[in-house]
Amino acid sequence: MRWLFRALALIVLIALSLGGALLLIPSKKIAQIAEARFEAATGRKMTLSGSVHATIWPQLGVRTGPVEIANADWSKDGPMLSAKGLQIGVDPGALIGGEIRVSKVDVLSPNILLERRKDGTGNWDFTPPAAAGSAAPASQGEGGGVTAFSLDKGEVSDGSVTWIDHASGQRLALTGIDASLALPSFAGPASLALTGQVSGKALKAKGTLGAFASFLAGDPVPTDLALTLDASSIDFKGTFGTAPLAAKGALSANVKDPAALAAIFGQAAPDLPKGLGRDTITATGDVTLGADGAVQLRGGKLTLDGNALSVAGDLSFPKGKPRIDAQIDAGALDLSALTGSGETGSGGSNGSKSGGWSSATIDATGLQAVDGAIALDASSIDLGTVKLGPTKTQITIDNGRLVADLRQVSAYGGSVTGQVVANARSGFSAAADLSAKGLSMQPLLSDLADYTRLDAKADLAVKLLASGNSQAALARSLSGSGTVALGKGALQGLDLVGMLRTLDMNYVGEGAKTIFDQITASFTIANGVLSNDDLAFKAPLLSAAGKGRVDIGAQTLDYTVTPTALSKADGTGGVKVPLTIKGPWSKPKFGLDVGAISGDKVDAAKKDLKEKADAEIAKKLGITPEEGQSTEDAAKQKLKEEATKGLLKLFK
Repeated sequence: MRWLFRALALIVLIALSLGGALLLIPSKKIAQIAEARFEAATGRKMTLSGSVHATIWPQLGVRTGPVEIANADWSKDGPMLSAKGLQIGVDPGALIGGEIRVSKVDVLSPNILLERRKDGTGNWDFTPPAAAGSAAPASQGEGGGVTAFSLDKGEVSDGSVTWIDHASGQRLALTGIDASLALPSFAGPASLALTGQVSGKALKAKGTLGAFASFLAGDPVPTDLALTLDASSIDFKGTFGTAPLAAKGALSANVKDPAALAAIFGQAAPDLPKGLGRDTITATGDVTLGADGAVQLRGGKLTLDGNALSVAGDLSFPKGKPRIDAQIDAGALDLSALTGSGETGSGGSNGSKSGGWSSATIDATGLQAVDGAIALDASSIDLGTVKLGPTKTQITIDNGRLVADLRQVSAYGGSVTGQVVANARSGFSAAADLSAKGLSMQPLLSDLADYTRLDAKADLAVKLLASGNSQAALARSLSGSGTVALGKGALQGLDLVGMLRTLDMNYVGEGAKTIFDQITASFTIANGVLSNDDLAFKAPLLSAAGKGRVDIGAQTLDYTVTPTALSKADGTGGVKVPLTIKGPWSKPKFGLDVGAISGDKVDAAKKDLKEKADAEIAKKLGITPEEGQSTEDAAKQKLKEEATKGLLKLFK
């Protein structure tokens, strides 16, 4: 803004320098002199239309007609500045003493046009001629070539500022500007108060520059600024300079609606999920702005949609792309919107989400927008599909590839270490190499697949890779391998022991469960289908082996568990019968393959029936078979003995 102050000050001073001649020289000639002096000082043509004359009453000064300053020669959008006129008042006592003390300046309906062409050149870059004899008015002060002056009160009424960026195509207008400026001393503080509208939204600004002359020279000066636009506000207190651009001080910002704020400036709404500033952003901290646009934040307090963060970080532009290096400490973070969990799923308790995996496109373009390295320390993180406890992780982003090193993650009563990768360089892919100990499977599977039937602690090791632009595509492409070991627990909704003892399928549903001591298995995954052939299941009255397939993409399974129910304490009398589990994992169907019951079971049943029949016959016949003697032989022996006794009685 230095150029604006300089241009306006130059116009005022040229007019005042001619004040004594205004009473003697025709107004047209005065206008020509003023125009020539301005062009000599700036290289831009100024046109004063109408009369330029001195005023004695009610205030000593100068009044002009319409004023116009030419734009840069490359612009096609009209003058850089135009106004209906200027009214300048001076202090007569100071003027008599040889000092120019401006008591009042009124700028009537100024219209200012700021442009930047595609190569970055601004229309405010003045290039005055270097020819001899074309110097600006003498008696310059320390304000970068501007003659020293003071101003009791300056006013702008019904003004406008239009910004055009030919590189981006952005066009922005600030209208209805009413402003007041006070500069008691040229080298001292200057104060500004301004109101207006940007895209129909109210703007208010109030600020103070601690040393006006130094500011015009581009030096950093004490600065106090308060700005309100619509429902958002920003406050800064520190130092600010323009040559080079630099700032350092305490910053406070409150953005109520980032999307609405972006719309005011004609920009697309930032694609931020809830939890990362979609609805509200508040920030405080000590900031440092460098000439290259780099920003440092220390002691930062940031709140994004209720997520409170303590931040120390740097923003730089080493390759033209923003890079963020930061240390973030947080309490409980709600990042559930990152997985879109609020838009899918039925919330049931016995299976996967009824709608299956979401086919909505995963927008990972944000990974291309920034590079950086961020260390995160949070007390908990809700990711929607999974929930984490105390977490320490290092996140790096490089050209669209995010790597999260999980250095310390507590989750579901256990711990997780390893690495997760999200890659948006070409399409989207994700990978994980994780180890976990002591995870509570019931809440974990409930969050991941809405499945609550397995209640146990588990140790896991997995390596996974998937690619695709939606959850459904990722699930169908999933590949990898892993191992799982579960300690003591229960399988809800299925009583295997009761089912096998009775060969009755009714031992399923609410209240039914199978207690176990251990389950171990390894698996491989290809094209979204998990395969396993070594499941080992150990329980107090049961052991089992299992194998089959789980189609993760389709959310179905086809699995066979072959259990052995032990009817006696010594482990004998076992019953083996395959149990099939098929269908969608939300509502699997259980079946016993009775035709595959083992021969041992059939032989045992036959033997049991024969023993029962023999015992009943012996009881009715009143016989007791000797050791090694069959019931049939004992009956024959009994019959022979009875016949012999009968014959002996006949011969007595």
